Amino acid sequence: MNYIVEILPALLSGAMMTVKVFVVTLIGAMPLGILVAFGLLSRFRIVRYVLNTYVWIMRGTPLLLQLIFVFYGLPLLNGIVFERYDAAIVAFVLNYAAYFAEIFRGGIQSVPDGQREAARVLGLNQVQTITKIVLPQVIKVVLPSIVNEVVTLVKDSSLIYVIGLGDLLRAGQIAMNRDVSILPMIFVGLIYLFIIGILTLVAKRVEKYFSYYK
Repeated sequence: MNYIVEILPALLSGAMMTVKVFVVTLIGAMPLGILVAFGLLSRFRIVRYVLNTYVWIMRGTPLLLQLIFVFYGLPLLNGIVFERYDAAIVAFVLNYAAYFAEIFRGGIQSVPDGQREAARVLGLNQVQTITKIVLPQVIKVVLPSIVNEVVTLVKDSSLIYVIGLGDLLRAGQIAMNRDVSILPMIFVGLIYLFIIGILTLVAKRVEKYFSYYK
């Protein structure tokens, strides 16, 4: 018990960094992903080309490589220097926005054109049509895929160790190596399960709310 009390502050501190990266990434990547999704369906070819290239690069290269590029590569290429935390957020947001964009694009295309036509008949403008008609139906369709990406994001946050940030997994590894004990990693696993359990409960509430849209 004394050992648990001893290592718990370090693990909780690492967990706070994990949660912080997760929340800020989600806040940044979700809206950006929606915007990119609509851009992928734009009638302007150049817009589609640029955004498709962006999605292809983000999905086609490892997130670990993107983290290294943003933090170590950009200063060498053009002098752009990010703090460690800022570099992590930039890489995570750009990466996950690309995945969210593809998910939302599929959801948007699944909404029948008749829904948009009905909205125009009712006198709704384009913004009202998107926010009141299209997006609620899209969210219902894509929610399972979004939840999967969100769970992956929690676990991917451990990659920030490569640029020197201390997250939950790194805190556990330090304690394990220092004390030659597997116990810290067991608690790391339990904390990850707790975080993902909370996210699963929230996702079920959101899914129940959007079940109104048939």
